[in-house]
Amino acid sequence: MTNAPEVTIQLPEAKTAAAESGPLVSEASRRSGDRRKADVTNTVVRILCFITSVTALSVMTTAKQASTISLYGFSMPIYSKWSFSDSFEYLVGVSAAVAVHSMLQLLINLLRIHRGYPVIPSRNHAWLIFGGDQIFAYSMMSAGSAASGVTNLNRTGIHHSALPNFCKPLQLFCDRVAVSISFAFLTCFLLAVSVVLDVVWLSKY
Repeated sequence: MTNAPEVTIQLPEAKTAAAESGPLVSEASRRSGDRRKADVTNTVVRILCFITSVTALSVMTTAKQASTISLYGFSMPIYSKWSFSDSFEYLVGVSAAVAVHSMLQLLINLLRIHRGYPVIPSRNHAWLIFGGDQIFAYSMMSAGSAASGVTNLNRTGIHHSALPNFCKPLQLFCDRVAVSISFAFLTCFLLAVSVVLDVVWLSKY
């Protein structure tokens, strides 16, 4: 009696396993792509923040002008420089600190991206950056507001007094101060954007 040949059926285990792992791989790739985009966005914001803070710093530190002013019919020489005002010095100091902070974060970001590492490696690091960005954002807002008050006084003078509008004879000086203050507020806005990006990272990862 002849035995019937045994028939064996081999299931495509490798294909099945690949099919099951497909969604997992896709999800991991998506999260990796999202994190990559977040890293690039964070780096771009750091670049812009560094540029604006350095601009605010350089424009303010070159603000100086000599001219003459008429007071009670007498012509008097006047000279104005950014270092004559505590508020302007405060703006210069905060701008310098923000520029250093932005430069360090930018260098770290570029180095991590070059090596293929995430820009923010852990939640503790994210919380640290979040706190630092908030402190610098509030400091820049405070410095810009203080400098704006002094500039407004220079432009309007003091009502019911002989104190004139100093920005008429010192137009170049006042214009440079106004540009510096504008970039200071722009830097504050970029720092606020960075804070939002930090919050988004903490909420997702």
